Formats: sequence, C-alpha cells, structure tokens
Amino acid sequence: MIDEIMKGLYRIVVPLPKSPLKELNSYVIKGAERNLIIDTGFNRSVCYEAMQKGVAELGLDLNKTDFMLTHMHADHTGLVLRLASETSKIFFSRIDSLVFDDDKSWQPLIDFAEINGFPADELQKALASHPGFKYSPEKKPVFTLIDDGTVIECGDYRLQCVATPGHTQGHICLYEKDKKLFFSGDHVLFDITPHIESWAYTTNSLADYMASLDKVSDLPVVLVLPGHRNFFNDLKGRIDALKLHHRERADEVLEVLGNASLNAYEIAAGMTWDIDCERWEDFPIAQKWFATGEAIAHLRYLEGEGRITRNASQKIVTFQAIRS
Repeated sequence: MIDEIMKGLYRIVVPLPKSPLKELNSYVIKGAERNLIIDTGFNRSVCYEAMQKGVAELGLDLNKTDFMLTHMHADHTGLVLRLASETSKIFFSRIDSLVFDDDKSWQPLIDFAEINGFPADELQKALASHPGFKYSPEKKPVFTLIDDGTVIECGDYRLQCVATPGHTQGHICLYEKDKKLFFSGDHVLFDITPHIESWAYTTNSLADYMASLDKVSDLPVVLVLPGHRNFFNDLKGRIDALKLHHRERADEVLEVLGNASLNAYEIAAGMTWDIDCERWEDFPIAQKWFATGEAIAHLRYLEGEGRITRNASQKIVTFQAIRS
C-alpha cells in the first residue's frame, strides 16, 4: 500500500508477519535527479515483494535511489542490499554500523542473558527465533556514515540527522526544518511504545532514551512520521506520555522486587506485558527475550538513580531495592 503524504513524499507500508509491530513505514522522497528511501523491512520475501511493488508503482529507478536507515534493527535494514544498486548511497549511523563488523557475534548477548537468569537450555532457541538473527542483510553493506548534524538533501527536502540514542545506541531521526517534518524511526511511536532494552551493564539505554526524548521535545513539528503505525502531530505530548510510561514501568520493577533479591528474568516474569498470554510460561521465546532485555534496561536505570543495588558476586546477577 502506498500513501502520498505531500508533494514528493510517500509511504510504502511493508508487512511484518508474525511481528507485534505488524508493519513498517518505508518513506520515499522523489527528487528530480535522485530519490531517497528511508528504511526497508525484513530480509524476507513478503517484505521484498511489498517494496518491489511500491517501487514499481512510484516509478522509481533504483539506479538513481539512495537509502537512509534510521537504526540497525532488521525490520529497518534487512532489505537494503537487495534494493540498493551499485550507484546507491546507504546513509547509516556511524555507531550502529559497528554491529555489522565481521568480528561481531551474538555470543556476548547470549552470555549476558545467561548471567541475568535466562534459562541456559532456551538460549539457542531464543537466538534462532530472533528477527535480527533471521532477517538481517546477508553481509555488511557499504555505508556512507552519518552523525548528529549531518544533512541529507533530496529533491525539495533538506533532512538534518538528529542522534537519538536509546532504542539503539546509534538511532538517528531526520528533521525537515522548513516543512516541520520529523521522521522519528523507532524513537517516538504513537500507537505503541518503543522497545528499550539493554544487553550490557556499561550502557544505560533508558537514561539515554529519556535524554533523547528531551532533546527533540521542543522541535517545531507539524507532522511526525514514525517507523511503525500511524502518523501524529503532537510530538511533545507523546514524549511526555512516553516519559511517564517509563517512570511507571520503573516503579513497577520496584514493586516486583519488593524485599526480595531477584534476577532480571524473574523480574520480567513478574511484570505486566501487552501480550495475549495468561502466564509467563506461555510467552513465545522471542518475547521472553525482549521482555528480559527491557527489564534489564529499567533495572540499569534504577541502579543509575541509586534506587537498587546489583549483586554480581555470584553466577547469576541479582538485584535488590534500596529501602530508606
């Protein structure tokens, strides 16, 4: 499905089967000399067919088309090598590009999940079901690296890159100042809450995310174009709601902890989740993985605020609330 948003700007809706996200919004800017596609969908046939259909309906010449990827996740990057031509530039975050290096493996994430209580006998199954493992580009693309403040021009659009770490450490939004458009990627979503997870204690993803929300909160914006679901207008109002949501989630983590000493997997099992399962045991393995990562992000945030302690002196790391 294609929507014309305004002159020279379109959305291709890309299905994401069996994903809670449902669909990806791939944005297309048509210029006189070159075009720009923002985000691509999973590297799987159903996504590729939707993108091919959209490209054909818009009459795009992929030899005259560049790509901008808002962040490293496979639903945004997966198809880029199947769509890009030899003449295409692929604009991508300098920070997130490191994930595609040859020496990067999933083993550190597996090890970290295990010390946070994820059952060892389920880890390989969790990896096999992870969309990043299944649907990423088959090799590292050749990127044109971008940073905070980089400007990408296409047709009548002048897009300023805004670094917004949190959802990923290298997440980048795009701001069109004259038209007051904000391409928010997965930084700010309207119908659903962006997933914030952490798989290393050296990173405080949620603190980074909250700071990134503040960074863009006062931008003059008339239309927000997110990576998933519906467009919206009230950027600041949505940011206020997201900040409140995460403060409430952090409080929920403290309630789950009570006076006990628990690991992250146990805490995730005690939290509330918007998923059609009555018991934690019934959660799909991939959702247990994402829930545990989100629990760790909130635990690390609470630790940074001095509200909990972390005990790493044993094989499985545990957390305990600080009671005044």
